Amino acid sequence: MSRLFGTDGVRGVANQDLTAQLALDLAVAAAHVLGSAATADHDGVGRPRPIAVVGRDPRASGEFLEAVVVGALASAGVDVRRLGVMPTPGVAYVTAATDADFGVMLSASHNPMPDNGIKFFARGGFKLADGAEDAIEAAMGNDRSRPTGADVGRVVDDPDAVSRYVEHMAATISTPLTGLKVVLDCADGAAYRTAPAAFAATGADVVAIHDQPDGLNINSDCGSTHLASLQQAVVDHGADVGFAFDGDADRCLAVDAGGEVVDGDQLLAVLALRMRDAGALKHDTVVATVMSNLGFVLALRQAGLTVVQTKVGDRYVLEAMSAGGFTLGGEQSGHLIMAAHATTGDGVLAALHVTARTAETGRSLAELAAVMRRLPQTLINVRDVDKSRAHSDHALALAVAEAEAELGDSGRVLLRPSGTEPLVRVMVEAESSHQAESVAQRLADVVKLSLAR
Repeated sequence: MSRLFGTDGVRGVANQDLTAQLALDLAVAAAHVLGSAATADHDGVGRPRPIAVVGRDPRASGEFLEAVVVGALASAGVDVRRLGVMPTPGVAYVTAATDADFGVMLSASHNPMPDNGIKFFARGGFKLADGAEDAIEAAMGNDRSRPTGADVGRVVDDPDAVSRYVEHMAATISTPLTGLKVVLDCADGAAYRTAPAAFAATGADVVAIHDQPDGLNINSDCGSTHLASLQQAVVDHGADVGFAFDGDADRCLAVDAGGEVVDGDQLLAVLALRMRDAGALKHDTVVATVMSNLGFVLALRQAGLTVVQTKVGDRYVLEAMSAGGFTLGGEQSGHLIMAAHATTGDGVLAALHVTARTAETGRSLAELAAVMRRLPQTLINVRDVDKSRAHSDHALALAVAEAEAELGDSGRVLLRPSGTEPLVRVMVEAESSHQAESVAQRLADVVKLSLAR
């Protein structure tokens, strides 16, 4: 049986894969696993019942899933603070700020509207370790006595959670954004209130688009996976910068004043130099993944900074940041993690700090992003091959070595078996698009021949 939890919680088509019954079972199991320590000594003070916070993005399916999860937690003896529509990093923040025992977020992030997901945060607002997820999965379906009478959990709404989260984000920058016009694509998702409010609180002139969620339009031709409307809006409004968030606002991408896309690697480079100058970049190190553009690594190396690279996935970035005591990490996709202010990727927070850099320096985002040159990158997915032999096949290893010798220090090769599909990803970066495409196709042909089933 495959593992229920993926790289970021449990996801699937709502009411088909992620059913009400599955949500109920997960919530009850989480109540017992994550809430078990609450009735023990809690910083010297006993807590009669565990406390959980629950938030969601605006998807229609989130309405019934929220009802199920909140009810299931209360039935298991957990007091629930219901946050309503809130970004994933907002749920993490409230979990920590209110000293809740755990948090629950209902969202499928950048996925299309029919999907949904459940992710959990441990006390302190941190993502769960694999062991905690395994414990929840193992606890599902166990027979337990149910509390009755005064022992059942109580449910209260927290209508001020959004404003407190906005105040927290705005307070993390000291430079007013007055005089800067910013376009925000809220993806008709969870950022529709928090992003405009946070930027307005710091003095920016805000133009919000895709900020009218109806439960059905989340991520629909908008947000961080569809940047065309943001590019047009920035140019049409004569804005200084634009940011696009995904459905749960844990990532962002940007557009400069000329309508050009600024990706997560470039934003991470801008933040790294800002934090270095402020003395806030611990150990002069940034954590990124193996998919970060080589141009990012070379630019930071030129600036005297170190880049630690991890497997793909923000959870691995977080793990490396925690292990090394680092304060900044992120992914090309726009998951940007600022450990001094957040326990997980926060798109709105990152966007505020990038904009603050433009205000502090008087330089445009295009100028700031030019600190790195994105090397042309080609990615080919080779399907229906035996991915288990990707790192052991002699002919493939020889082909990779030849490609690396050809590229030298100005390019690189990455072969990565997919974690969920029968395919191998071939990624090549080079000085020119032609060379990247040529080398990648040559390696893809070797993969197809050498790893044929």
